[in-house]
Amino acid sequence: MVDFPEDESMRISHEAIYRSLFVQGRGELRNELARNLRSGRATRIPRARTQRRASEGKKIIGMVMISERPAEVEDRAVPGHWEGDLIIGKDSLSQIGTLVERTTRFVILLHLPDRRDADTVADQMITQMRLLPEQLRRSVTWDQGSEMAAHARVKTALDLRDGVFFCDPHSPWQRGSNENTNGLLRQYFPKGTDLSGYSQHYLDFVAAELNTRPRKTLNWATPAEALDKLLSTPPHDGVALTA
Repeated sequence: MVDFPEDESMRISHEAIYRSLFVQGRGELRNELARNLRSGRATRIPRARTQRRASEGKKIIGMVMISERPAEVEDRAVPGHWEGDLIIGKDSLSQIGTLVERTTRFVILLHLPDRRDADTVADQMITQMRLLPEQLRRSVTWDQGSEMAAHARVKTALDLRDGVFFCDPHSPWQRGSNENTNGLLRQYFPKGTDLSGYSQHYLDFVAAELNTRPRKTLNWATPAEALDKLLSTPPHDGVALTA
């Protein structure tokens, strides 16, 4: 729509492209297709059929739903609003926490090699996000996984001025920036990999790789450059953060 705004014949949805690829994939072509897709899947799972997480059905006390999130979060004009999730390793026995800042797409990775219980996830979030300037700690949006049951402690410890918000069930697109980033991370952490062997040092290296990758959505700036520009502009007192 940007390159050919007046020519409707030049428009196609990403869903149509994926369906065409998967329909055509057969035999060896199908295997090659799976190897070259970030997800590693040879079939397309529509949004409406997104698989349920095992943790669903366990009501998290005190959830504030995404419908109550401030309007400023949606337009990405104000930095400091984060989306988070876990990527899961082989046999669901290991995991890495992911946080993405909505305005700049800046990434933070959480070291969770052995456990993903609520207290462990909260501890890692607090440890990593305390390194951020105060103005970059406004809100976190997560799905309804039980790993965020300690959200009240996270909010208090980080002084999240807007709080923690939860997506609707089966709605990963409500954390679109995080979902896209998790897809990029699968290049480093393929599905079926044991994630427990990666150190926080390596996670920081991977995050730095993504944070210094130019993005079309940022007019080809990197997330680190976008974040530094925001933080070096008044009224942010000239504080700069790099990847």
